[in-house]
Amino acid sequence: MLIYQVVDTLFTIYQFVLIIYILASWLPQVYESPVGQLLARLSEPYLSVFRRFIPPIGFIDISPIVALFALHFIRLGVMTIISWVI
Repeated sequence: MLIYQVVDTLFTIYQFVLIIYILASWLPQVYESPVGQLLARLSEPYLSVFRRFIPPIGFIDISPIVALFALHFIRLGVMTIISWVI
């Protein structure tokens, strides 16, 4: 059960990283800080996949919302597989 808890915690942390990065987009000075650059390095590879397929609607980019939903379903799938294996 330790593996289950560790993987679940990692998904939760990454979800918070994405949310903080998305909210930081409203504050441009955060992107230039070392914390903003770290968040970008962690978030952009995952978010860029969704940005390739989902264009912005005007000034609103909905791809992060879809990315969070996808992460949730990936988490459910991974946790189900882990529970079967354990």
